[in-house]
Amino acid sequence: MKKLLLAFVILAIALSACDKNKDYLVTIHTEYGDMKAILYDETPLHKKNFIELAKAGRYDSTIWHRVIEGFMIQGGDVQTKEGIRETEDQRIPAEIVKGFQHTKGAIAAARQGDQVNPKKMSSSSQFYIVDGRKYSEAELTTDQMKLNQGVSQMLRDDQYDSLRQLFTELQLKGDFEGMNQLALDCKDYVSKELGISMDRDVDPETVATYTVTDGAPHLDNEYTIFGRVVEGLEVIDKIAAVKTARGDKPEKDTYLTIELEMVPKKEITKKYGYEYPKEK
Repeated sequence: MKKLLLAFVILAIALSACDKNKDYLVTIHTEYGDMKAILYDETPLHKKNFIELAKAGRYDSTIWHRVIEGFMIQGGDVQTKEGIRETEDQRIPAEIVKGFQHTKGAIAAARQGDQVNPKKMSSSSQFYIVDGRKYSEAELTTDQMKLNQGVSQMLRDDQYDSLRQLFTELQLKGDFEGMNQLALDCKDYVSKELGISMDRDVDPETVATYTVTDGAPHLDNEYTIFGRVVEGLEVIDKIAAVKTARGDKPEKDTYLTIELEMVPKKEITKKYGYEYPKEK
């Protein structure tokens, strides 16, 4: 009997050691194709929560309920699917890791705004995947809100009527991207006329990243990034391009299901480039 018990103990230890050398590879199934993702060890609370929900099948048959092309796709609203309300104690403490960026494919936790959620606590289930776009250096190094306020102030003054006409023409065409670019082109002029700096300090790494890689830089250090899509980035584009209605909700419900597979960590590092943090 003692020998049998010892054998079980040895087997349990061996299996435990084996598990430590493996990690979950996540597959997100959609009608537009599959996305494979990894979850970061640096955000253990979010990783554990996601895995528990996926294992229980609670993510299955949830929808992508908010979609904005060039920005992100958001899903995983377990509470709405199950007809329950999220309570504050179910939310996850923020695990915002310096250096994690909202580049295309980044998986992050949705959350309520700072006014009601100053600790930036994450939703207990909802997540988003970044679609994003490339940004010019001017966009990244400009305080856009201050610039927009400055432009609005000038356009109310008749001495800037010619500038007002340029913006009006673009507005009538519905060319909001053109309006944004015109404001950026006028940045130095607006700054000089109003005597206000429109610049903002930006890490050179941020500029280097988002001028060549699609992303959503304004979300950096504000939301918890806890994983990344490592295969199937084109699926993000397809979902982001669907026709939407009020609230950025797709007109046609698009469902998702999630599958987990244990894969050797060495294989994940070799194939997808994720280096696991060293154990302390």
